[in-house]
Amino acid sequence: MRVSQLFFQTLKEVPKEAQIESHRLLYRAGMIQKLASGVYNYLPLALRSIRKLEDIIREELNKRGCQEVLMPSVQPAELWQESGRWGYYGPELLRLKDRKGGDFCLGPTHEEVITDMVRRNLRSYKQLPYNLYQFQSKFRDEVRPRFGLMRGREFIMKDGYSFDVSEEKAKESYKKMYEAYNAIFTRSGLKFKPVDAATGAIGGDMSHEFQVLADAGEDTILSCSKCSYAANLEKATSVYSENKPDSSNVPPVKDVETPNQRSVEEVAAFLGKTTKEIMKTMNTEEMKNFIKKIGRGELYDEIKLLKNKNIDFPSLYSKYPKYLKAVKVTLIALDYDAEWVECTFTKELEKEYLK
Repeated sequence: MRVSQLFFQTLKEVPKEAQIESHRLLYRAGMIQKLASGVYNYLPLALRSIRKLEDIIREELNKRGCQEVLMPSVQPAELWQESGRWGYYGPELLRLKDRKGGDFCLGPTHEEVITDMVRRNLRSYKQLPYNLYQFQSKFRDEVRPRFGLMRGREFIMKDGYSFDVSEEKAKESYKKMYEAYNAIFTRSGLKFKPVDAATGAIGGDMSHEFQVLADAGEDTILSCSKCSYAANLEKATSVYSENKPDSSNVPPVKDVETPNQRSVEEVAAFLGKTTKEIMKTMNTEEMKNFIKKIGRGELYDEIKLLKNKNIDFPSLYSKYPKYLKAVKVTLIALDYDAEWVECTFTKELEKEYLK
């Protein structure tokens, strides 16, 4: 086809919303058009690039025994209610009703649908393993879409799901996918790094992200120059082997007022302490039970707290309703070699603290 007949329009001036180079170049090359906030039209040049990338992904997955499927983007609420995520997902899940009043959503992910599809087809464990994948549009109602296609509300995702007879076999499938993604990113000519990552709302206890190294982006990677360790900031662990505090003479717990100090950093500066000496608390309600979670101030992260089983314990809120207002900050000497501190309420602490 002649360029004169190609459906595209280059731009000299790009919209002010295009803050990063990739977003500006997509506009200037005539590859995308904005339809709504976080929603874009893909023009012929963009779609041609997408199809080439899909071919690379498809080739690497198929040679490792994966099978391609296609699932609907509109999903019934019943499946999400069955998994318990209908109420958990929050406003990012775009809910809608059909003319009969039935509840549906635009899928931000497809775990529920793929699980239902497999259980309808599976008759014996001898049929396993299955490793299924798709290319499908997803929709997540982001509160603040930005960076063009990098953080849009509607986007194309390749998502894959494996079904195995045991945890050992599942790890074998995981290893195949790890190798496949290394090959995909290498063939795509990208500078990348696989890093340990948090599983987030999807769940699970093992995850890697293949991060493209670039100046623009929203993730921070922590890596060691002396070994191969690398992790997303949400998952990274650390070790403190020097300058441990003296825990032999811990002062009694007491109320400490910190007026108008809202962050860990502000509280630490106000009290003349480091963030390592501050314990951060979070109160949550999970499965109708109140939970209080406590972690080291300088490493406090909500996802990490939610995933760490060692610091979950039933809240004393119902028994001690004044506890939430009792103390702003508690200074406790602790072993910094432990990433998170497992907290125990003793009888003495109840008498001194939970009045």
